[in-house]
Amino acid sequence: MNTQSTNKIAIIGGGPAALLTLKHILKKSLCPETIYIFEKNERFGVGMPYGKLGSTKEHVANVSANELPDLSYSFKEYLKKNPVKDFPDFSDAEQLNSYQVIPRLLLGNYLEDQFKEYIKIAKKAGIKIIAKTNTTVTDITKLDQGKEVFKITTDQEEFLADTVIICTGHVWPKKHEEKIEGWFDSPYPPSKFTKATDFPVAIRGTSLTAVDAVKTISRLNGEFIKTENGTTEFKPNKDSQNFRINLFSTGGFLPALRFHSEDDAYSSDWMMSLDEIYEYKNKNGGFVDLDYVFEINFKLPIKKKDAEFYTIIQDLSIEEFSEKMLSLRESYDSFELFKSEFEEAEKSIDKKKSITWKEKLASFSYAMNYPAKHFSAEDMLRLKSSLMPLVSVIIASLPQSSYQELMALHNAGRLDLVQVDKESTMEPHAELGGVYHYSSETGLKKNEYYKMFIDAIGQQQMNITDLPFAGLQNHHVTSEGYLAFKENTKGKELLEDGMDNVLEGHNNNYYLKVPGLGINDFFQSLNVYSQAVDHLFIMAVPFIGGLNPDYSGLDFCDTAAEKIAEALSRYEVPVIDINLNNFNNDLQENIV
Repeated sequence: MNTQSTNKIAIIGGGPAALLTLKHILKKSLCPETIYIFEKNERFGVGMPYGKLGSTKEHVANVSANELPDLSYSFKEYLKKNPVKDFPDFSDAEQLNSYQVIPRLLLGNYLEDQFKEYIKIAKKAGIKIIAKTNTTVTDITKLDQGKEVFKITTDQEEFLADTVIICTGHVWPKKHEEKIEGWFDSPYPPSKFTKATDFPVAIRGTSLTAVDAVKTISRLNGEFIKTENGTTEFKPNKDSQNFRINLFSTGGFLPALRFHSEDDAYSSDWMMSLDEIYEYKNKNGGFVDLDYVFEINFKLPIKKKDAEFYTIIQDLSIEEFSEKMLSLRESYDSFELFKSEFEEAEKSIDKKKSITWKEKLASFSYAMNYPAKHFSAEDMLRLKSSLMPLVSVIIASLPQSSYQELMALHNAGRLDLVQVDKESTMEPHAELGGVYHYSSETGLKKNEYYKMFIDAIGQQQMNITDLPFAGLQNHHVTSEGYLAFKENTKGKELLEDGMDNVLEGHNNNYYLKVPGLGINDFFQSLNVYSQAVDHLFIMAVPFIGGLNPDYSGLDFCDTAAEKIAEALSRYEVPVIDINLNNFNNDLQENIV
């Protein structure tokens, strides 16, 4: 890494990733001359998930106050300073249950507040902040010469910066939406759904994104009522008697529920350090082995906290472990399993005792992001085919309130789950909605027509051709993501079998092309020669998933931002004594 100075930093996007990037720049006491922040929407800090583009009042985050990253002051202190009326469970800050999940709009208000506080801290440190909302960056160009090496073109004017950090957040492309009535390529923004549907609705997926869609659509067709015994029932509107939702899933599983967690909020201390990664690679043929990471980040923590469960899984490979846990789930009806897991989670919360294997699997999913860039292609394929289907279900952490609503719909005969084959497709109907083509569990071919279809499988990984900044592609400072095969014979075999994301390189080397862009351990962009591009960082969720298997959430953003700030600190950036503790104390005096 060279020592070129950094005087002007441009952060593209103003959501949670940008907030946490700004936090870590200040935490490192870095003091560039100017920080530009460009946000295409009207609010900082909220991004898509925590504002009107991703939420309405009924949507809740799968995170509680005790799980939030450290910010300038806590969520509880924010509530003291900003009492809320719209969310009764959070109206009394002194009685805050730090384990209770937070409504997404309320969390967005907190994140927006924190963005403003960090801007104040930066200005107090002498940094010039130019923060623009309602400003779309249309292109980023790397200049061939000059100290300020990037030109940022917005829909209003141009800016020059010597460092660019791309934090553009979630992207929901529209393929058929707005062309075919009744077809929606995502559930966002939820405000686009305005009418009751007195007919069955098809939703693809069972992730938290699908739950968002269920929450929105069901409220247009009825209401949820709390009974005297504390249960939740769904009462349809008079004009929605034919309303129902079918969830379509290849796995056939509903998301796992939140339970009591004994671990603190996710920590960078859990993962392999770079020194450990490179030492291991030097001794093991240039790769970090997936089995080793599974051992140290999952099995050993299990051994320390649940010796009985460890004896069951200690000799199992990743494939064997995944098959065992998934087969146990497959032996239940989806909603019966859902009910059973709810009861298990309730006991966990009531007794304040964790479900250790689930907690440690979530920890492993977080920790493996960082050595994953050093996996062989073989291990990445193993991870994606065997463990990730289990991980994606378990780490969902569906809030209990969402469970109650889904069960109320199911009990009312308004919600069902249909397991489909991996070759299933949904195609638009010429006039309205679409047709679902799939094979049932018994192999029966089906073609079902729906007047409304919502694709809700969550954020999909995007490729270099989807990057909206042509200037970066034209100058070859971005590249596709690749992993090398440990055994070239395996790569050759897969290529000959027709796997289209396997490529042959020089000297009979073979590579697996993964989704998204190439980045290094500090989230620096890699050019077409796999060299790190100084002063260009990629932290946009849809473009980094190929090398980061679990790439979402505030915890992930916090750790990624810390890595970027660490890289920036190695440049010639002015440093000033930014005493965040004193600043926080001043704020707390004002709050109290």
